[in-house]
Amino acid sequence: MTQMEDANNGKLTDAMKQVAAYEGVNPAIIMARVAKGYIVIPKNRYREFTVRGIGKGLKTKVNANIGTSPSHFNIDEELLKLDAAIKSGADAIMDLSTGGDLSRILYKILEQSSVMVGTVPIYKSASVAVSQGKKAVDLSEDDIFSAIEEHAKSGVDFVTVHCGINRNTLSVLKASDRLMGIVSRGGSLMAEWINKNGKENPLYDKYDRLIEIAHEYDMTLSLGDGLRPGTICDAEDRAQAVELVTLGGLAKRARKAGVQVMIEGPGHVPLGRIAGDMKMQKRLCDGAPYYVLGPLPTDIAPGFDHIVGAIGGAIAAANGADFLCYVTPAEHLCLPSLDDVREGVVASKIAAHIGDIEKGVIGALEQNQKMSEARCNFDWDTMFDSAIAPDVAKKKRTGSEDHNRDVCTMCGDLCAMKTYKRAISDI
Repeated sequence: MTQMEDANNGKLTDAMKQVAAYEGVNPAIIMARVAKGYIVIPKNRYREFTVRGIGKGLKTKVNANIGTSPSHFNIDEELLKLDAAIKSGADAIMDLSTGGDLSRILYKILEQSSVMVGTVPIYKSASVAVSQGKKAVDLSEDDIFSAIEEHAKSGVDFVTVHCGINRNTLSVLKASDRLMGIVSRGGSLMAEWINKNGKENPLYDKYDRLIEIAHEYDMTLSLGDGLRPGTICDAEDRAQAVELVTLGGLAKRARKAGVQVMIEGPGHVPLGRIAGDMKMQKRLCDGAPYYVLGPLPTDIAPGFDHIVGAIGGAIAAANGADFLCYVTPAEHLCLPSLDDVREGVVASKIAAHIGDIEKGVIGALEQNQKMSEARCNFDWDTMFDSAIAPDVAKKKRTGSEDHNRDVCTMCGDLCAMKTYKRAISDI
């Protein structure tokens, strides 16, 4: 039985209990929402770790992408990034490796990760084909499904699968006036495969086969947004909307089969449209958890896209996004460094927390109040404990000239709070 089937049968699993305890939510609520598909608990049945839930009423979760490229593949570096991401607060890791020994890299990440792990299996299929002197379009349907099953057997907890790229959505895209076409790597691979082979996308056409694999391993399907906008100029066009409608129908089929599913979203979206995008997805996909990259409300800040993503992510989370994929300072430029990973996770954690305050998630506002009370009392240790990045805050503080006094170097003896306390003491 899968988590979803257990929930529908009224069985409260250990994973549901873990989620309830972490979130401070009644376990019965968790079970009911897993049964409906409003919450997913990505956990391969053959892997053990401390689980997290994603979805309605829960803290907004953050994913960190790591992985090699064909021109740079050092597994030790990726394992350091894995540890840095988790230490910085990432709730999930995705291995997007495309260079080196891909099976070994994934094995080591799964072995070392204490959080859920996701992959994009088409990367493995395409990379193997290229290493053999072939092209991704030479892949057979069995090649594509074999990579998915291999990842499931390895213990992967959730997979991104670009099922919404099909002949119909591509025809809508072709008729559009998009500036950037397809910016999703997996989406573009599937589009090329369809066009060159003259066949329907097997992930769409043979979707039941995909469901069977996911069901066997209780692996969560993350339905990829192959037509997500790669510039704010393309946001919310017909191609994106048609794909989203398609994904909503596929999500319904997965739920009916007892398979957990979430929907992936944009991407680049103007600030004023982010809230509407989140609400549209919830309507079209019947409340399925929404997993978004960013979103990024401007395209002109390379080197600072983690800030852009945090701005968009806060608005997205406040309006219903359940899972934020981090954006690092290296986005659009290069493979992220160790520091890029840390900064990307922290920026997304800030965005997630801001969204949680607006959504009324249990504990979010209380954490802010705890910080404010500690500041009022100059309780530095509690301030550090309440911070999203305690080590960074502590390092800044201990490196200042006034770190042994109950003031900050900015204000010193002109501290407003101290002045106020003296002022009211005379009233």
